[in-house]
Amino acid sequence: MGSYWESVLIFLGINTVLALSLYLPISAGQLSLGHGGFMAIGAYVIVICTTWLGWPLLAGLAVGGLVTTLASALVSFPALRIRGIYLIILTMGFGEIVRIFFLNFEPTGQASGIGGIKHLTTLPLVTLVAALMLACLMRFRGSRIGRALRAVQEDEVAAEAMGVNLTRVKVTAFALGALGAGLGGGLYAHHALFIDPAQFGFFRSAEIFLIVVLGGVGSYWGPVVGAAVVTLLPELLR
Repeated sequence: MGSYWESVLIFLGINTVLALSLYLPISAGQLSLGHGGFMAIGAYVIVICTTWLGWPLLAGLAVGGLVTTLASALVSFPALRIRGIYLIILTMGFGEIVRIFFLNFEPTGQASGIGGIKHLTTLPLVTLVAALMLACLMRFRGSRIGRALRAVQEDEVAAEAMGVNLTRVKVTAFALGALGAGLGGGLYAHHALFIDPAQFGFFRSAEIFLIVVLGGVGSYWGPVVGAAVVTLLPELLR
């Protein structure tokens, strides 16, 4: 395999990870257009851990995932009170706040971004992460919280009447989604080798949302199919 197609397949794996991470909030009825913000937090934190502090990539991914999970609380708790277009506006606002923060945060280079990132993302690693996420989500679907997610997606009022804890279900979905986005951001950074705030703006969030919707939200394989179409089709049409 040439380096070109290997790079394309790595981006396919990264897009799959990001799409699967957004699938969880959407499956709980939470439409989000701020996933680029979580991706940015994960990318910057993991790069700081691996490139500046010299930590191994796995340690950086663990810390970046934890930070993005904690950051999800800034969105998940306010999101409990709103839905529909208002939730989309809230998540868009969060994504823009994160982008503007890094745009003005001097230690991470502001608009100049961070360069000189170590090339640590490989095709086997991305494939492993995507496969593990897919396997975990498939097991998650049959669990108690997975069934609760499907119930909330169908009808929140009926789900709550049957004893589903809406707060726990929605916060869990958002937290796990943010965790996956943070991991995807770290993998992206260590393949692109340069990051700046412009890479994680609204269009990045819209692209991830498009992948999930295009593939379909009726199955966990939907984000995988959507990622394949959005990633491979432009390359084939070149």
